[in-house]
Amino acid sequence: MQNRIAFVTGASRGIGRACALALSKAGARVVVAARQVEKLEHVAAEIRSGGGDAFVVPIDMSAPDSIRSAFDKAAKEFGRIEILVNNAAIARDGLAMRMKQADWDVVMATNLTGAFVASQQVLLAMMRERWGRIINITSVVAEAGNAGQANYVASKSGLIGLTKSLAQEMGSRGITVNAIAPGFIETDMTQGLSQELKDKMLGAIPLKRFGQPEDVAAAVRFLVSEEAGYITGHVLNVNGGMYM
Repeated sequence: MQNRIAFVTGASRGIGRACALALSKAGARVVVAARQVEKLEHVAAEIRSGGGDAFVVPIDMSAPDSIRSAFDKAAKEFGRIEILVNNAAIARDGLAMRMKQADWDVVMATNLTGAFVASQQVLLAMMRERWGRIINITSVVAEAGNAGQANYVASKSGLIGLTKSLAQEMGSRGITVNAIAPGFIETDMTQGLSQELKDKMLGAIPLKRFGQPEDVAAAVRFLVSEEAGYITGHVLNVNGGMYM
């Protein structure tokens, strides 16, 4: 992976930050992208302090023009993107019967359409070089469903379908496309949950612990490696056995 150029969305915190750090430690030059540029600068500083190379770009995954602009800036600064980690996601939870159209639309635009548009930005260059890695971060709920998250679940299930379709389209060009489905990972997004809900979820995890962002990052690091070159169209569960 030495000097491969990786682009990680949602890299300002949580899983995205862990992925950016892990890829840098593996030798990649990393483009970190998110809406919060100040937090991205901290991540980039962490990468550089470890001897890595990082480039910060602002991105709004719900806006195709912002996505295209971010990839253009990254390509001009770093060159061809060889590894893409579609991690950025938002949630707007609510029961389906009362869910606002706007909450459905923004979740689908960010989590699914954004990942599709981002993938489009890198495919042509990957095809020319006959090498590339795309990792889509989906979720355990994409496979199991979850009440109160019809929009989020639909977007994450859509990512699995996108993964399998792109894997079939791109396989002959040496490009692998895989998905990772995290379970309950301790991040800023999960800190606000009640202790009662956390205890209930912990009871459903055979390994009896919540996951850490580094658990997901380790899976990403493997799937983008040369050793994983014969794996494509796969959904790797990183959930402690929460869903089998």
